[in-house]
Amino acid sequence: MDRLIRNRWLARATASLLLGAGVVVGALNAPAALADGKDDLPNGLWSQQMAAYAAESLHSDGALSVAAVPLNGPGIDQYVNADVPRSPGSIMKLVTTYAALEVLGPTHRWTTDFLTDGTMVGDTLKGNLYVRFGGDPKLTIERLWDTLRELRDMGITHIDGHLVLDGQYFQLPDGFPAFEDNGNNPYAPFLVEPSAYLTNLNLLQFQVRADERGTQAWSTPSIPDVRIDNRVTALPEGRCPGRGGFDWTPTFSDDGQVTVRVTGALPKGCRSTAYLSLLPHVQYSAALIRSVLKGVGVDITGASLTGNTPEDASLVMRTTSPDLVSMVRDINKWSSNVMARQLLLTLGAENRREGDADDRLAGIRVIKEWLEGKGINTAELVIDNGAGLSRDARITARQQVRILQAAWNSPYAADLMTSMPIIAMDGTMARRLRNSGLDGQGRIKTGYLENVRSIAGFARDENDTTWAVVGMVNNDPAWNGQAVLDRVLYSLHFRPPTGTTVSRASTATGSTVQ
Repeated sequence: MDRLIRNRWLARATASLLLGAGVVVGALNAPAALADGKDDLPNGLWSQQMAAYAAESLHSDGALSVAAVPLNGPGIDQYVNADVPRSPGSIMKLVTTYAALEVLGPTHRWTTDFLTDGTMVGDTLKGNLYVRFGGDPKLTIERLWDTLRELRDMGITHIDGHLVLDGQYFQLPDGFPAFEDNGNNPYAPFLVEPSAYLTNLNLLQFQVRADERGTQAWSTPSIPDVRIDNRVTALPEGRCPGRGGFDWTPTFSDDGQVTVRVTGALPKGCRSTAYLSLLPHVQYSAALIRSVLKGVGVDITGASLTGNTPEDASLVMRTTSPDLVSMVRDINKWSSNVMARQLLLTLGAENRREGDADDRLAGIRVIKEWLEGKGINTAELVIDNGAGLSRDARITARQQVRILQAAWNSPYAADLMTSMPIIAMDGTMARRLRNSGLDGQGRIKTGYLENVRSIAGFARDENDTTWAVVGMVNNDPAWNGQAVLDRVLYSLHFRPPTGTTVSRASTATGSTVQ
């Protein structure tokens, strides 16, 4: 009972902070006076209160866009600047993943084939080993290990030939549009670009640990192309420091080798970890496959090359990815940019038309045609790369909420919803709206870029009505945009607009305020 009372007190305390005095606490159901035909909007109207709070918090009347639509119970559609094209950030991933579920199907899988143009003689494969990539968004080291171990299980311990990587699955003659990041780490995981040669998300995990021997540093996978210059100082036992206390600086050689110098201080018994993407896809994947082959007890004598697989090559092994539903969950829960961009390319590659030469553009066409087939207006919609990691991507709140409405009625609604972070519980929503009474009351995809904060998903109000809700803040700065969007979610739950109301269009912004 004490815990119940404490939780209720925390929820009420958070309510006071989120709702504020006199801004959102007021009655949100439209008063009966509207029935007399007056044209003025009442002060208590939900969307008007959201717009007023945003204007005060962001010092701008036009920084916030909101669309909220009830899906299975009482409520009134709410719009604020809903027809203004905005930079969405990562909520664009919902468009790509939902399209993939319906266009490719939830059971779609990617295959990676290992073939040879040679023969097996005793314990030796005499010939080249070809790796024919299939665009797999998540071809991990674990799956490569399980697959290549089959060679050793067949009795093969030597490959007398070359390792040839075949990345012809994607057509991408001009590459992907560059994202100009303003951070100080061009090797960050979120910047990894898509590629037919993608393996293990093109990442290296670096770790350093202090023990009685001093400090030890290593990388996973361990590949010869990457060396570590460990300069971390060992300290007596104490509180373990955060990652920010360590500097991982790569130095690149003309021969393709990379030396990573790590500095900092680490108490005994502690460790620190960093993830970096340092090598081009082809170099990384070739080095990774060679490392795994060595690890399972197979040596290869030839060089690492790229090329086409001969038509008469024989299949030796195959690894098949988890189904699309599993991939969509990874993309949306943890906002994986490279997996989302890989998915856009797959949509293009699997639906090419005569004359299509770029799978990115083909994927964008596929999504827009799919949306138009659902009656969703795609005017001013800019998909760019399918992940939202873009300065050019644009969508309106009305377009995004219409997509969520369509998803609610899709045969694959459950698959999409399961992929989205749960409020105050997991994914990118794990730390938001805790102790507010909203734990588990919605599945919300988040977006974050410089001057951009966004949310999109499904939220339940206190009447058990589920709403499709979209909120976008485009503002300089947008650091407090997250608080504004949290206010939207909190108010929608505890003060849902369920009364009778009128609406009017704003010709200045093209939005409807209800």
